[in-house]
Amino acid sequence: MEESGFLLQAVTYLAAAAIAVPIATRLGLGSVLGYLLAGVAIGPYALGFVGDTSEEMHVAEFGVALMLFLIGLEMQPKKLWQMRGAILGTGSGQLVATALAVAGLAMLLFDHAWRAALAVGLILALSSTAIVLQSLTEKGLLKTEGGRGAFSVLLFQDIAVIPILALLPLLAGTAPDSHQEGLSGWYYGAAVIGTMLAFGIAGRYLLGPLLRLVAGSQLREMFTVSALLIVLAAAAVMSWLDLSPALGTFLAGVILAESEYRHELEADIEPFKGLLLGLFFIAVGASLNFNLIAQYPLLLLGLVVLLVLVKFAVLFALAKVVGISRGEDWLFALSLAQAGEFGFVLVSFAANHRVFDSTTGNLLLALIALSMALTPILLLFYEQFILPRYMRGDTGEAREEEPPVDSGSPVIIVGYGRFGQIAGRLLNACGFETTLLERNAEQLDLVRRYGIQAYYGDASREDLLRAAGARNARLVILTLSDQAASLEIVTQIQKHFPHLTILARARNRMHQYALMEAGVKHIFRETVDSALEIGEKALELLGLSKLQARRAARKFKQHDRRMLEKLFPYWRDESQHIAKTRIYREQLLQALREDRRDRDLHLDHHWDQNSKPGM
Repeated sequence: MEESGFLLQAVTYLAAAAIAVPIATRLGLGSVLGYLLAGVAIGPYALGFVGDTSEEMHVAEFGVALMLFLIGLEMQPKKLWQMRGAILGTGSGQLVATALAVAGLAMLLFDHAWRAALAVGLILALSSTAIVLQSLTEKGLLKTEGGRGAFSVLLFQDIAVIPILALLPLLAGTAPDSHQEGLSGWYYGAAVIGTMLAFGIAGRYLLGPLLRLVAGSQLREMFTVSALLIVLAAAAVMSWLDLSPALGTFLAGVILAESEYRHELEADIEPFKGLLLGLFFIAVGASLNFNLIAQYPLLLLGLVVLLVLVKFAVLFALAKVVGISRGEDWLFALSLAQAGEFGFVLVSFAANHRVFDSTTGNLLLALIALSMALTPILLLFYEQFILPRYMRGDTGEAREEEPPVDSGSPVIIVGYGRFGQIAGRLLNACGFETTLLERNAEQLDLVRRYGIQAYYGDASREDLLRAAGARNARLVILTLSDQAASLEIVTQIQKHFPHLTILARARNRMHQYALMEAGVKHIFRETVDSALEIGEKALELLGLSKLQARRAARKFKQHDRRMLEKLFPYWRDESQHIAKTRIYREQLLQALREDRRDRDLHLDHHWDQNSKPGM
């Protein structure tokens, strides 16, 4: 019975998502609001298909942890250092100003003691990383000025959860009721920081060798197992400390941000993150306590409006101070004007330490859930009313839109062996950055020893290509000699990233035919140029002049290219292909013989003593 009940509940969640999310997306509401509405519909206070969602919420919160791990993977120390002003300045300013404003209102309106009021302020100052990032990404707003500012604040908030959790026991004047019992608040905080430092050091020196060992096995499923092991272990350490598991996974992501396996880890975790985040949003919708809302309808409505207005005012003023441009300041303020998912953890943590009473805790949980559900509507309001106004300007005249900000490389090189290295070095020498993907672990170790930043990954996976920046890149240089693997990658690129121009290496003529059939226009057989250079030098040593040898090589290459194109329709018919090849080969021999008898050879205007055989 228990098993059938679990399966029935799983089917209910998936069916609700499958129905509500496509409808919400089609209506322009976004997937997050669709998940929330699905949760409300099946929740215990509506249709009642599911009961208490606390267990599902605990599982679904792991989706937030996975998302923080992926965010950590993007936060390379260099990038974090470049963002230090926005993270520390804007992030800390928002947290402190909002916490003090909310705490002041709590003391004024509800006569809370300053300790409880400050705890409420700190909890409600946080915003929803899950909903904001998911919504901004879906709407293509994450890389705008306002989106980047929101991301910086969210990153600071995620980090700030650690000191907030250490501070809450101090506000109650008691130590945690767990294995840390007996430690004062300050000693507990020191233990938390010390354990995190030890965790970071161990992770930095243990994870690299582990991933290198797993990559050497060439088993994709083992890399997925290892990725989940890292995330679960990081979450378990934080849970043991009574901290948010998401902060542990974020730290693990930061540790691995410089790893050559970063893109592969991101691609392996992404499907689990998406599924669990959807479950998290459904659980949030289902957890909306309509009995409590019905008991205090005006109070909760007033609190939601007041919270959104206070946070919006603080954020909008902060946007003016830090110089966020007009229009983008609205996006920055509206996207963060809600409470966050970490609030569920912090409220329970604070209630366990008796920072405030259970009634206040229940009201806070309802307030957090309602404000989170309001976020997609606020962003929809921005898209429909605010964005059009600032895109056209106050006078109504069209304004040129700023180009999208793309911090990724314009070129992705798939395969960094002897062929890919030459192309990559040329591009780098000319000032173009490249993202390098290599599936062979031994080759990856070799190029890393020379100080070249390359990443482990199977480029036939759409999620890995997306993680490597394919959405914003311009070119893909495909250097694999494996025909099946290169064709699979071509298929994925053409299906998911049709804007990318593919430059492909062909191992031989049959490989080139297959690439031509797949629609690739820029194909380079790996041995043609080097073989022609050898042939050209041999002609010189046999008595031909440099001009005659160079011209013969060029003629051969031009004729060979035309012959290959004419033979393409027959490449799958061996008998036809052989017969046509013999005809064209005889034509080439005749053309070269006639060329050698040309008395005006010295008038060849294509002659360049320093050039190589031309196309």
